[in-house]
Amino acid sequence: MTPASTSPLAAAAARPKPLRPSFRRRLPRVSCQVTPDRPAGGGNASSASPAPQPRWRAAVSAALAAAVVAAMPAYADLNKFEAEQRGEFGIGSAAQFGSADLKKAVHVNENFRRANFTAADMRESDFSGSTFNGAYLEKAVAYKANFTGADLSDTLMDRMVLNEANLTNAILVRSVLTRSDLGRAIIEGADFSDAVIDLSQKQALCKYASGTNPLTGVSTRKSLGCGNSRRNAYGSPSSPLLSAPPQKLLDRDGFCDSATGMCDAK
Repeated sequence: MTPASTSPLAAAAARPKPLRPSFRRRLPRVSCQVTPDRPAGGGNASSASPAPQPRWRAAVSAALAAAVVAAMPAYADLNKFEAEQRGEFGIGSAAQFGSADLKKAVHVNENFRRANFTAADMRESDFSGSTFNGAYLEKAVAYKANFTGADLSDTLMDRMVLNEANLTNAILVRSVLTRSDLGRAIIEGADFSDAVIDLSQKQALCKYASGTNPLTGVSTRKSLGCGNSRRNAYGSPSSPLLSAPPQKLLDRDGFCDSATGMCDAK
């Protein structure tokens, strides 16, 4: 019998087509792990106990925990040392009083230049005659604190509470008092020249501002700019010669003792 003839098209249709690489389905990779602690009778894999951790991991964890616990007293001693030294290498007065409890403390005629009093509690404390030139006092609470004759020039006093604080004859030249509360503060003879104060706060202070600072000779009302008077008593920032403080103020807080290296207030 003669075999039936097959056309080329029929032969091509009957031939299996190879799968394209983009349509090939990858089979999931299965890995087997032999658990030595698995019970002989079989059982679920979840019931098998986990493999014990290496001993060196436990030793490292214990050593790190011991180091952290041992370092805590060292950090406390370091902070205490920095506060007592008053500055880097014992020079200056950059003491650290951040968030410190200074309620009803007495620090008369002391040097706190460049010190940090951020968020410190200074309620009813006595800092009369002390120097705070360049210090950080933001968020500090100084309710009824005594700053009589204190030098608070070039200080950052942002968001500070100064309710009923005594600022008699204090120097607040170029200090930043934005968002600070000076409600019922005593400001007789205080010098606010070139200070940054909120307009509403300045208007409240101008209602009872009086006196003249005995050291700078600047009227309190003039330094605040009350009654459309010139606010910048020392000139403008664009004229440094006119903006310079009086020599008396520079002699008081601008130089250090060459013999001791300390910058105590004179």
